[in-house]
Amino acid sequence: MRIISGTHKGRNIVTPNNLDVRPTTDFAKESLFNILFNYMDFEGLEVLDLFAGTGGISYEFASRGCARVVAVDNNFKCVNFIKQSAVTMKLNAIHALEANMFNLVKFHNAKYDVIFADPPYNMPHIEKVPSLIFEHEMLKDYGWFVFEHSNEFDFKDHPKFFQQRDYGKVNFSFFVNNLEELGV
Repeated sequence: MRIISGTHKGRNIVTPNNLDVRPTTDFAKESLFNILFNYMDFEGLEVLDLFAGTGGISYEFASRGCARVVAVDNNFKCVNFIKQSAVTMKLNAIHALEANMFNLVKFHNAKYDVIFADPPYNMPHIEKVPSLIFEHEMLKDYGWFVFEHSNEFDFKDHPKFFQQRDYGKVNFSFFVNNLEELGV
């Protein structure tokens, strides 16, 4: 795994073998950030990375100048790895938190510019994640939610759906809190 762009561009991150995760591929990650770059300036954004795993998406956002990146995972080993990696790389914007996403959304009162979620593809109730983000008003007025999922799911009927991109086994669905801003 490597950081694609920003202050830590090209930095390789060696992950422990004992983490049961499925990191977003470098190709898919680069494509994702190219899309987002066309719509936003990362400098100063506040980001929530749900199901953060090894932290690859969090490192990418922090490397690109985001002010605050909250990396959430329910696996203690993943959270510790993210904390250690953030310290080693001096990515002070990253704050790792051990929590279950379904509990977090009920009680977390912060709002974010961007929320990224990459749950296990076989997780029960995965299809409910986009609606939960909007029901609990976790995004700022013009915030974006990016959901990584398998091609088994189609969210085109969701009222905040913007677009979907397919990269083989990796699919990104993009949701925008204020679609009018994009002329949709």
